[in-house]
Order: sequence, then structure tokens, then C-alpha cells
Amino acid sequence: MKQSSAIVVDTWDSPYAPLKPAPLTAATLDDMFWAPRRSLLRTATLPTQYRLLEETGRLDNFRRVSGRIDPRATPFKGYFFNDSDVYKWIEAAAWTTAAVPDPELTQMMDAAIAEIEAAQQPDGYINTYYALERAGDRWSNLKDMHELYCAGHLFQAAVAHYRVTGSERLLTIARRMADHICAVFGPPETGKRAGTCGHPEVEMGLVELARATDDEKYLAQAQYFLDVRGHGVIGGNPYHQDHKPFRELDRLVGHAVRALYLNGGAADLLAHTGEPALSAALHRLWQNLTTRQLYISGGAGSRHDGEAFGEDYELPNARAYTETCAAIALIMWAWRMLTLEGDAAYADIMELTLYNGFLAGLSLDGISYFYVNPMADSGAHRRQPWFSCACCPPNIARLLGSLPACFYNVAADGVWCHLYASGTARLTLPDGREVVVRQQTDYPWHGDVLLTVDTPAEFSLRLRIPGWCEADASLTVNGEPVAGPLKPGSYAELHRTWHAGDVVRLGLPMSPRRIESHPYALENTGRVALSRGPLLYCVEGADHPGIDLRDLVLPRTAGLEAVERADLLGGVVTLVAEGRSQPPDSAWAGRLYRPVGERRPRPRSRHTTITAIPYYAWANRQPGQLQVWLKEG
Repeated sequence: MKQSSAIVVDTWDSPYAPLKPAPLTAATLDDMFWAPRRSLLRTATLPTQYRLLEETGRLDNFRRVSGRIDPRATPFKGYFFNDSDVYKWIEAAAWTTAAVPDPELTQMMDAAIAEIEAAQQPDGYINTYYALERAGDRWSNLKDMHELYCAGHLFQAAVAHYRVTGSERLLTIARRMADHICAVFGPPETGKRAGTCGHPEVEMGLVELARATDDEKYLAQAQYFLDVRGHGVIGGNPYHQDHKPFRELDRLVGHAVRALYLNGGAADLLAHTGEPALSAALHRLWQNLTTRQLYISGGAGSRHDGEAFGEDYELPNARAYTETCAAIALIMWAWRMLTLEGDAAYADIMELTLYNGFLAGLSLDGISYFYVNPMADSGAHRRQPWFSCACCPPNIARLLGSLPACFYNVAADGVWCHLYASGTARLTLPDGREVVVRQQTDYPWHGDVLLTVDTPAEFSLRLRIPGWCEADASLTVNGEPVAGPLKPGSYAELHRTWHAGDVVRLGLPMSPRRIESHPYALENTGRVALSRGPLLYCVEGADHPGIDLRDLVLPRTAGLEAVERADLLGGVVTLVAEGRSQPPDSAWAGRLYRPVGERRPRPRSRHTTITAIPYYAWANRQPGQLQVWLKEG
């Protein structure tokens, strides 16, 4: 087995993934945007979540199985898949302590792992919902009951813990469960039972377990779970991703998180097989999502009913579901596709979702969360410190804990830089050479990125030119302009023999932008959204007292000014414009409909200043309305 030095997604032995990962610890972030959030993760988010795991009985569920508390006196607590929250928390804590050792978090991890270890059954099975009163019902309802889903999160937590600490304690637990699964599930002609999970996730977990242990049977098991889908073994419902064989899929349907986790697992398998049909299906699904089903925030899943994707262009605003876990799943899928193809389109979506659809799920103080992320709201939607179905909080923590691993990849000819933040990357190329690259930038507030190469060597440095960069980007090396156009949505390649201290300056103009949506997204007709750099903006009631945000009108000729506000929401850049508030005319009083052409009074309007804040920061002040899409006139 190989420890892999805190690598999150290990494609080093994946022949069809040319981009290879750097260890989580290879890139340190010391910027003013992500570094403070990761510090809060360690000091506030994870300790608070552990306390809630205790208070809500999630750890007691393991204790009652082991007999450490009396199961007759203490009933099972919460949802049948609550084990997964414990596993995700351990994964998050492991990645976090890889960057900054923390004895208290380590003690919490060790305590949780001890409870898991004591609850494992002699045959390797572990699931606290089915271990006692329902022991005879194991694997009886794969469609709904999430046993394999919980196992997948156990596998990912175990790999993270092993790669960070070197301890095989949790990995041994995971392997025993995985061996049990491999013995139970497979083609019936082999004496096993057909089946797959109604909530995909185990596929990614099995692939990473195979990578950590060099045991290919886990890879084969993940392949089986993917291949058996769509043949009705769990009922044939789109909600469970069982309606059609994966290689025949052409659009995303059903539960959004499940669909996106499944795509992440398929991408993991593609890295090992290079199968053309699998690749073609993933490309069709990506095209469908990004051109017909994705919110401007990078959020995915438009329907509350079934937490599901809707029809093409069905993108309601106030009723947008866009679960935080779906944003996380999309980032995972995009990241995996990026390692397969090196296409900046995947990095663009990863960045969009990271700064907007994902980050909105966490409060500025790091201890409350959104499950659902609407594009418009009356002021009633507020972050909560926890949920009875608490999948999102520890999921947020594990992505934020592993975040530095998303910034760089290495390849045979050099370094790929996907994201921008101040910090230092110490990277090892496939041929064993070490390269040091330092970033200095105030991204995402400003688009100037200074990179210093501290290693004398010949290699390529690829820098992403974001798709949002509509104005001309600039690139210099030691003050000399780089020849050739810099195309938005691509990587600029700098291949040279570098000398220690060489300086690359990337300029990404961050002019405020107005965005319109496809005409079939009917709610947004006549409306625009505002963005600047990678950030989506919104208007919030706190900045517009006495105004119904539905009445705001942004004139087409109004300029948008970027204004730095160190005093607001932890320090942000706002977008300010001169607009107007224009309520419905007085003849609408007491009426819901009226004939077109009826004589009507002139609408009343008054001048107002429109102030837009980054979408991720909304709902951190007093309750009030939210609007992303503004009327333009």
C-alpha cells in the first residue's frame, strides 16, 4: 500500500488521466480570502460539528451497537444514513489537520474512530441502523436505505485518514466492509446478488480505496455498481439513477446530488479504463448540464420535489433548490474531468461553483449553513446551525478542508495552475524534479496575479485564462509581454528554461458584467444578473431599506462601479449603480389580472442607488429580501 502523502484524488496510476495530483500539503494558502475561512474551519466549524454529532446521537448510534451504551434504553437517533455524517466529518478533519496539525481535532478523530471500530460486525459489516433491531433486513432495500452510500463515505474518510496520518486503523475497518460488499454483490451467475445503491457515492469511495490499497477488486466492484444501473435492479426510477444504462444517458434527471456523485464515480473509472462509451456519456451529460440546466451560481437541481433536476431551462429563482451538496458534487465531477482532459471549461465551472453555489452554503462565521440556495427570497430563508438531515455541513467541511489540492496539477511537461490565491506551491513533477511556484494576488477582488518561479529548470507553466475574462488578459515574463492572444476559457502555456526568481505577471481585467439568460428561462426575461471576476452578485434588503427589491430597475445605460468596502461582510467589493424603484401602478391595487391596453396611470418611480454584494455573502445580516436577477429598463 502507498500512503500517497495526503493526496485527495490519486490519479498517479490512472493511465487515462494525464494531469496528476499534488499532495494537499504541497500548496499552502496564505491569502485573505480562503486562508481565513480554512482557519475558521479548524477552530470553529469542525469543533462545532463534532459537538453536534454528539448532541444529535450520531456517535451514540455507534455506541449502542458496540454495547457501550444500552441499546434498549437509547433508541437509534435520526435518519437511517446518519453514519455518513460522522464519516464525512472525519474526512474533513483529516484533510484539515494535514495542513495544520491540531491535537484537539486529532483527539476527536481518534475518539470517533474508536466508536466505529467497536461497532463493526465480525463479518466486516458496519451500519448502525441495521446492526441490531433490523439485522435481518441488511441489504433488503438498496433503493432507499443508503447502506452502500454510507459505506462509500466510510471509504473516503478512511483513505483520507490513512494518507494524512499513516495509520491503518480506519483503513482496516473500511477494507473489511469493502471486502464484505465485494463478497455479497455481483452477477448472480457468480453466486452473488445483483444490486447497486439508490444513492450513488460508493463508486468514488471504492475507486479511491483501490488506489490507496492497490487492490483492484475494489475497482472492479465500482465498475459493477456502475454497469448494473439502468437494468431495473433497484426499480428503474430516474430518481435513483436506475432508469437507463449509464452509457445511454444524454441528460441529467432525478435527484441532483445522486446524479452528480454518479458522474464523479464514472469519471474516476474512466481514468482507469479510457472507455470511449463512458467518455461519450460524460460529455453528453456535461453539455446538457452547462447549456440547459445549470444556475448562474453554479448551483444544480431546480426542484424541491425530489431535490431533482427539472426540464431543460427550468430554472426558477425563489423556488430554486440547488442543494449545497449538489454544488459540492459538481465540483468533484468537474475536478475529475479536468484531470482527464485538461480542458479549462471544467476549471471554469469548478471555480464558478466554488465561489458561489458552494460558498453561499456557509455563513461568514463558519457555524451555520444553507441546505437550499435560492436565487430570490422574501427574507424567510436563513442559515441554520444544523439539520436533521445534516448531509451538507460536513460535506462543506470536507471540501473546504481539501481545497488546496484543487489549485494545481502536474503533468509530464510541467505545472497546471487552475485557481488563484496567494500562497506557495512545492510540486513534484512526474520525473521527480521539484518545482516551487509562489503566487501573490488579491483574487477574487482583483485580477492581478504575480507568480514567481523559484526553481531553475525547463518545464511548462500553464495558467488558466478564465472564461469570464471578456476583456483582454495580459501576460508578461520578467516584464516582457508574451506573444499571441490569450483566449478566455483556455490555458496559456509558458514553456521555457526558468531561472530562480523569474516573475510571471497575469492580468485579468475584472470589469463588472451584466449577464442575460437564455430566452427559454422565462423567469429571467427582461432581467440581468451582475458579476465581476468569478463572483456572482445579488441585491439584499439590508442595503435597500424601505424598497421592495422586486421593484428595482437597473437602467440599461447605468454604469456599474466596483467599490471596495472593508467594513462590510468581512471585506468585499460591491457593485454600485444608479437605478430606480418602480412599484406597480396604482390601478393594480386589489387586482391580480387586467386586460391588456386598459387605460392605466403612469407608474410611480423614484431614484435609488443599487448596491450589489457577492452572492456568497447574503443572509449574514438581518433578514431581508434577496434578488439575483434585476429588471432592466
